[in-house]
Amino acid sequence: MVIVFFGTPQFAVPSLEALIASRHRVPLVVTQPDRRRGRGQKVTDSPVKAAARAAGIPVYQPDRLRDPEVEETLRAHAPDLGVVAAYGKLIPAELLRLPRHGMINVHASLLPKYRGAAPVHRAIINGETETGITIMRVVETLDAGDMLMKSSRAIAPDDTSDAVETALADDGARLLIEAIDQLEAGAIRAEPQDESSSCYAPRLTKAEGEIDWSLTAAQIHNRVRGLYPWPHAYSSVDGGRLIILRTKVIDGSGGTPGTIVDVTRDAVVVATGGGRIAITELQPEGRRPMPARDFLAGHPLQPGMRFASAVPPGGFGEHAR
Repeated sequence: MVIVFFGTPQFAVPSLEALIASRHRVPLVVTQPDRRRGRGQKVTDSPVKAAARAAGIPVYQPDRLRDPEVEETLRAHAPDLGVVAAYGKLIPAELLRLPRHGMINVHASLLPKYRGAAPVHRAIINGETETGITIMRVVETLDAGDMLMKSSRAIAPDDTSDAVETALADDGARLLIEAIDQLEAGAIRAEPQDESSSCYAPRLTKAEGEIDWSLTAAQIHNRVRGLYPWPHAYSSVDGGRLIILRTKVIDGSGGTPGTIVDVTRDAVVVATGGGRIAITELQPEGRRPMPARDFLAGHPLQPGMRFASAVPPGGFGEHAR
């Protein structure tokens, strides 16, 4: 089949590469306009754009999908199918109807749970032990189309969102090719979603990173994992903000939530609203990530100190260098 591909971030790259390697043909890749990325805010290609250019496939980056020229451009390729993987914008009805077989989406959750922009992160934050990929038909309502295929994957207790998302991207690429082949053969059966079981996974914000120490240790651990590698969980102690990168839930109870109850060679142990949590890797603002051992060598935190709300950007307390 002739397939037009819509995608932008790294999650979509394995699906695009699987299509390129398949017997189907991809004459056009649609991705979002170039954005400023990284600490230097340089304008760089999206991962999908870079993959398409490496394969010699034309790239189209419209600002607005409702512009008439977008439909004209797609129609010129006479697509049999559209494939969407984390494109980042809702696709209007006139484009959904254009391919002969419509459009299908590679979504990183077991629908109808976690519709929306951050399904992997929200699943981990909520303590889910399983997630997966759903191949579904694209409709105008966000992530509400009939489901064509699913595959599931366990979430381990210490998995972070980037690791789970990378694994799901590969799962999605394999499942996508299987679904397309069955769709072409007329051998696939669509299953409507149960609307009563649906939930939304909204885009992450930086403000969500501030740790509420009244939560349980398990809930905080899940937030640290789910907000990694962006926007990160953070808190402040001794006058400086710390980005919390890795934690472990440990045995123990007692202490005011947010209070440091122990400092070991390799961890800072903090009381929470239920249990204790060990911070094993962190990053002072403006500096590199480091194991707790390296941080403690220059910043002697003590039991009794208490984590508080975030502070304005700056050095780390009286120990700043």
